[in-house]
Amino acid sequence: MPFVVNLALGLLFGIGLIVSGMSDPAKVLDFLDLAGTWDPSLAFVMGGAVVTAFVGYRLVFKRQKPLAATSFQLPTMKKIDRPLLLGSATFGIGWGLGGFCPGPALTATLLGAVGAYAFLPMMFAGMCLARKVASRRVAAPA
Repeated sequence: MPFVVNLALGLLFGIGLIVSGMSDPAKVLDFLDLAGTWDPSLAFVMGGAVVTAFVGYRLVFKRQKPLAATSFQLPTMKKIDRPLLLGSATFGIGWGLGGFCPGPALTATLLGAVGAYAFLPMMFAGMCLARKVASRRVAAPA
């Protein structure tokens, strides 16, 4: 059952990305271009996501457990450290240069967007590099 729920939610997310324009890198880059062809429409997409998450979290956490799992899985780390800041900056730079983040890149690939075919291998290479760096950091003596 969890697979079916995850598949349905993934499809809903993908449809939302297409409808909102998040799978179009030109629209994303126009949103980031404050001094040029700025397109504020994605701010409404982000605002809608924030409101939906705000309401959704409050409704979901009134339950004892999730519908499709035995318990809630929440992050335990609360501190803002150097790896978090570097990872966030790297993500933002990649998003700004390519116009994609992971979800929309996968959606755009299925829609035949040529730029996504160049972006995805680089994204996966960056993920592998980040995993290697993180594993070396954990393995290194303190």
